[in-house]
Amino acid sequence: MAQPFLLLNEADVRRVLTLDALLPALAETLSRFSAGELVQPQRSVLAVGPAASFFGVMPAYSPAPPALGAKLVTVVHANAARGLPSHLATVLLLDPDTGALLALLDGRYITELRTAAVSALSVRHLAAGPVRTLALLGAGVQAQSHLHALSHLGPLEEVRVWSPRQESRERFARAHAAAAAPGRMRAVDSAEEAVQGAQAVVLATAATEPVLQDAWVAPGAHVVSVGACRPAERELDPVLLARSRLFVDSRTAALAESGDVVQGLREGRFGPAHLRAELGEVIGGRAPGRQSAEEVTVFKSLGLAVEDLCAAQLAYRLARERGLGQALAL
Repeated sequence: MAQPFLLLNEADVRRVLTLDALLPALAETLSRFSAGELVQPQRSVLAVGPAASFFGVMPAYSPAPPALGAKLVTVVHANAARGLPSHLATVLLLDPDTGALLALLDGRYITELRTAAVSALSVRHLAAGPVRTLALLGAGVQAQSHLHALSHLGPLEEVRVWSPRQESRERFARAHAAAAAPGRMRAVDSAEEAVQGAQAVVLATAATEPVLQDAWVAPGAHVVSVGACRPAERELDPVLLARSRLFVDSRTAALAESGDVVQGLREGRFGPAHLRAELGEVIGGRAPGRQSAEEVTVFKSLGLAVEDLCAAQLAYRLARERGLGQALAL
């Protein structure tokens, strides 16, 4: 008979996975990844159906401490009309010695929280100073999680949110009014109005063409881009990307998957050396980060399997300690 495995649903994962626990774990994981201590092949992505949906497989392995797993993720933008999240995922944890299934975890919230946590690490290591003014382009799940993660770093005095749908951005502002100083959480009518003068800008969009223009971005700003994860997609003005100091989570992934990077290279706007460093290299002290208070820094996040493995392994350990989840056998 097969050994039992632990099933952790989203409620279980939410109960154990916190930013206080996840931020230091991810910082160590990113540093080890960039040092070549973790194994992660490029993810496989399968296009599904005529609506440009995607199914991705993201495996990763840590030799020490031993951990093995994979995330299965789907991106279906039509899910919004069905009342479902556009991004759904499941994470499998395996015993590295035997290959047996250890745990099956809901990966939707893991993806949500680890993405925002990595962005918060980029703010911690690359922003010019404490962020008091934040621009959010997007009003969905990732905008919400990024607001939560950046608020965790320190108090926000002003937050300006924009998305194409007025109803969405106004609902977001009402729901999260307490995240800024009284009266300073604002839904605005244009992306330009959101971005002007902001110390940090988060792009959490489903855009396939640039929504952030170079002229809007103030000197010294830090820009986080978590959308446009396919080679044909962009969400950043290429002029902005060319004049900024660019950091990525993975050079290999950015050069293959990021439309902002791939198309900029193809157009001759910059060369591969324009990718200054991986965030893990900066965290680990192996590469410099920001060089002046005036330069604009950009962190292009594509999401890494090692991040999912880190978050899932942490949730699994904490759930076992607290007796959460359901033991099942195949």
